[in-house]
Amino acid sequence: MDTRPSTSRLLWKLLAVMALVIALAMILGWLAIDFVAFNYFSHLLNEHNIPDQQKIMQMFLDATHRYLVGTSLVALSLALFLGFLLIKMILRPLYQMIAITRKIAEGDYTAKVQATSGDEIGELSKAFNAMTDSLRRIELLRKNMVVDIAHELRAPLTNIRGYLEALSDGVLEPSNKVVDLLHEETLRLGHLSEDLLRLSVADAARLTLQRTPLDLSELLTHALTLFSRQFADKAITVETQFPGELEMMADAEKLAQVIQNLLENAWQYTPQGGHVRITVERLPGSVKAIFANTGDPIPEEHLPSIFERFYRVDKLRPREHGGAGIGLAIVKELVEAHGGRVGAESSASETRVWFILPA
Repeated sequence: MDTRPSTSRLLWKLLAVMALVIALAMILGWLAIDFVAFNYFSHLLNEHNIPDQQKIMQMFLDATHRYLVGTSLVALSLALFLGFLLIKMILRPLYQMIAITRKIAEGDYTAKVQATSGDEIGELSKAFNAMTDSLRRIELLRKNMVVDIAHELRAPLTNIRGYLEALSDGVLEPSNKVVDLLHEETLRLGHLSEDLLRLSVADAARLTLQRTPLDLSELLTHALTLFSRQFADKAITVETQFPGELEMMADAEKLAQVIQNLLENAWQYTPQGGHVRITVERLPGSVKAIFANTGDPIPEEHLPSIFERFYRVDKLRPREHGGAGIGLAIVKELVEAHGGRVGAESSASETRVWFILPA
């Protein structure tokens, strides 16, 4: 759809304003000549006793009026021509933004505004392109989320239906084993719904933060105590390095959720007999907590995406061996709600996931 006829009205309005300003300047100049310059010129003629003053003054007025009209017309033409070119150049990105906005409304996020200048219009174009990229990522994430949720729900529901149909047809005899299997699948559904609920809470964390003074070292120590049995079951060695008390203002409940998710992530991906290392560093004005674990490295191309919702490096890995890909997304939302940031690095020896919070 062509947007130029509607946006061209703005062009003609701006040109009309320029013409009006020049016309007003011409009228003011005309009045200045008729009153101020005329009186001053008359005074000079009287002071020097010049004859035929009336004729000379009329010639003066006619000449100045003529030159004023001529120069005004030239100035008006030049201003309108240059203004037309300048305004068209300014409005060109706006034309593109209107067209792209309509494409976005239709679901097309691929178009870009051509940002060629470094001025405010260029910055607006870059910000618009960044917004379009963000909308495209959000839309892609939404579509992927629907597919991922459907996939996560399909497996346990299919298993439950299969067991129930087998029981109904008499293929399986009711037994404790069948009940346990049905219970396990039900728990999987429950865990997924809890993950989705926690994710929705994390999305609204910026509006619900209740900051109180807390000690990060104490919070980590308490979380490690809760996870000690899980680490022990896999014979995982846990090493910690905390530099004493680490006082900060944060939401204790949400920060505990961050730590719990990172510990669970480290526990899941650390092999039997592996090693987990938790380090806290003081930085200027902030605190950095690092959760490192041994195990298979994360390919570098996957590192920027591991904090996305439902993202799993190994798409074929079943949920019970890697989760639904929500834990790190919750970590990112909660840490950023506190004004911090998250990141990850991976090497052959260990994988490190970290967050930084204002001290």
